[in-house]
Amino acid sequence: MNMKLLGACLLALTCGIGAQAAEQPGKQWQSLFDGKTLDGWRASEKPGSFSVRDGQIVVRGPRSHLYYVGEVQRHDLRDFELQLQVMTKPGANSGVYFHTAWQQDGWPGKGYEVQVNNSQSDPKRTGGLYGVQDNYQAPAKDNVWFTMRIRVEGNRVRTFVDGKQIVDYTQPERLERPEEMKGRVLSSGTFALQAHDPDSEVHYRNIKVRALP
Repeated sequence: MNMKLLGACLLALTCGIGAQAAEQPGKQWQSLFDGKTLDGWRASEKPGSFSVRDGQIVVRGPRSHLYYVGEVQRHDLRDFELQLQVMTKPGANSGVYFHTAWQQDGWPGKGYEVQVNNSQSDPKRTGGLYGVQDNYQAPAKDNVWFTMRIRVEGNRVRTFVDGKQIVDYTQPERLERPEEMKGRVLSSGTFALQAHDPDSEVHYRNIKVRALP
């Protein structure tokens, strides 16, 4: 094979690989929130704790959880990257669950929670993996939009706030959890936003995800 023919073959192979890579789900962000309605989302026991205003999901009211039940990845992801913009009001407490599943009442029994709290009395702050690898220093301020990113690959969970890494946690192969946390294991599932209490107000917008290969 002469050098010109070899070069052409290599170029064709490279282009083919590039085209396949572009089609991988990890390369494409998919929106979970249309900015206008709660289509694709389902609230638990107190649906009035969630509303849409000015392109944002406003979370304020009694304990409830808003689960994503839409078409993206059939709301069942294993390895993924989730990104969302968040703004907390003073004294607010909320959270973002992943690998969870719809339930009508109570705190989600399945999946992990990434804390959203910059000033409330609970000392566990934004970006921590609640009860597993907590963060005690607020990485953002109230009344200011910040970007939170959650990345799960295999047994590894990383969280970021405005690009700064907060958590880097690897779930051990042999896992022992107390009874009240037995569902805090990596598996697969959907996402949920938490309304923690009537005095907490948190806003979410630009919620998007991409599956990782």
